[in-house]
Amino acid sequence: MPLPNVALGTLSALALAACGAGEGGTPNSEAQAQASGGKVATSEDEQAAVRFLDQAGLGATTAEVKALTDSGLNFNAWLDAQFAMVPVTSAWQIASDLGIGKLDQNKDGIPDLIGSDFGLDNALWYRLFKSPDVLRQRIVLALSEIFVVSIRNMPIPWGQFACLAYWDILESGCFGTFRELIERITLSPAMGVYLSMRGSQKADPVSGRRPDENYARELLQLFTIGLKELDDNGMPTANDTYTNEDVMALSRVLTGWDFDVATPPAYVKDQTPDFTRLPMKPHSELHDEDDKTFLGLTIKGKANDAVGDLEQALDHICDHHNVPFFFSRQLIQRLVMSNPTPDYVMRVAAKFKDNGQGVRGDLKAVIRAVLTDPTARDVLTGLAAVQRSKLREPMLRFVQWGRLARLQSTDNLWSIGDLSAASRLAQSPMRSPSVFNFFRPGYVPLNSGVSADGFVAPEFQITDESSVVGYANFMWNHMDGAPAQAMSVDYSEWTAIATDATKLVDRLNLMLSARAMSSVTVERITKAIDAMKKDTSARLANRVKAAFYLILVSPDYMVQR
Repeated sequence: MPLPNVALGTLSALALAACGAGEGGTPNSEAQAQASGGKVATSEDEQAAVRFLDQAGLGATTAEVKALTDSGLNFNAWLDAQFAMVPVTSAWQIASDLGIGKLDQNKDGIPDLIGSDFGLDNALWYRLFKSPDVLRQRIVLALSEIFVVSIRNMPIPWGQFACLAYWDILESGCFGTFRELIERITLSPAMGVYLSMRGSQKADPVSGRRPDENYARELLQLFTIGLKELDDNGMPTANDTYTNEDVMALSRVLTGWDFDVATPPAYVKDQTPDFTRLPMKPHSELHDEDDKTFLGLTIKGKANDAVGDLEQALDHICDHHNVPFFFSRQLIQRLVMSNPTPDYVMRVAAKFKDNGQGVRGDLKAVIRAVLTDPTARDVLTGLAAVQRSKLREPMLRFVQWGRLARLQSTDNLWSIGDLSAASRLAQSPMRSPSVFNFFRPGYVPLNSGVSADGFVAPEFQITDESSVVGYANFMWNHMDGAPAQAMSVDYSEWTAIATDATKLVDRLNLMLSARAMSSVTVERITKAIDAMKKDTSARLANRVKAAFYLILVSPDYMVQR
């Protein structure tokens, strides 16, 4: 992307200089867009709308901000409308409609099924950039980082379809109940493969075979109750939540499940991907029918079949005291802040325990509580704002920019690809390197101010010299879209105001950070843009791209407050 009036080195130097900027926001600019009926949206209203949409959606667009300010910042009405949206089609179907599989052939013309990821990224990037149900997509992205499945360990025919079917499970279940969602996750073919519950059989003393313990352990440790018992305030105690004996017993409960195909494992070249979206089915001859005791519950042998054992076990786990606190804290971390206060977690957990109508684990009530809590909505400045913040995930920064830049696939294939390399974003949907996600919820950067203050900063686990430079280069190289991948951008909304550097930078500061950037950073970027020529449409576009880029690589923007 040519920027003839400001060299890349100058832009990079300005971006790095922003690292030294002080805390505090810029002064409020004049009220900007006028709403219908003669109402004027104030700067404070717009900033509040952007902050909410950053947490609840995939970044704010001008139309979304206007609609929210026109409503008088009626966040609950916005949530109601988003909860009511139904996906037009599934991610699995998108890939199928693209002809994935028919196109995925090796040199012999035979579909190369096992280990393929072809089509996964196409469908997921389309979902994130184009779906109007932004709340659902944001929640699914968060859940995909809590209940992790990854194409990196999916060695089955049509593994990419298994991952997309898993995404669809999260889409259809994210506004239901926690208990229902956990069962659907447990019986997902993708999860069955990823954490090796699929095909787990009862013990055989002759061969020495034992049930696989992988899913049983992660179901407890990562998905539901965690490692330590929590007190009535949701704070960890010194007591462990489970023992290895509990895991062994639970693994016996989970025996006897496999793909819903005629003759598992059916690893044949003509296998269609349909099985990837069918829940695993029980095989009674493979299920352990002896007594099993875990977490204080005894499931009597032969009292149930595999289905009954599973139902009883999941009921018991989901009723555990830890679950409301454990899940609520992680969802707050993914949407709002890395270090939620105990009171904040308590209020959300209370809604998990009872939505006001006697329902436990109502995810709509939990999501609403997370996003409308005073701790999430209060406007803070200085140190308090930093303490109640989080580092923006790289793929969310990319999606936020793309939605504002009207990123579009000109061939409708959405060939953005895998962005998980450190030279790109160090992150890409459904591509976590392990079940522990791209970063752990309790990660603390060593020898840092964060560790000295006793805070956690999960996203910093994928933030280092390589990934910071990789992100900056990746965004620079994509300011014009990606013509080689048939990806285009439309900056017309921004070139319309690009003659005025102050107005352009202020508006992008609003839409990207809710005007959280320091006055020093804003001044430096504005000065750089003001120095660029503006006498042609190409030069106006250069101004816009430079403004976007300098904000996107500034530390002020990267910290979501």
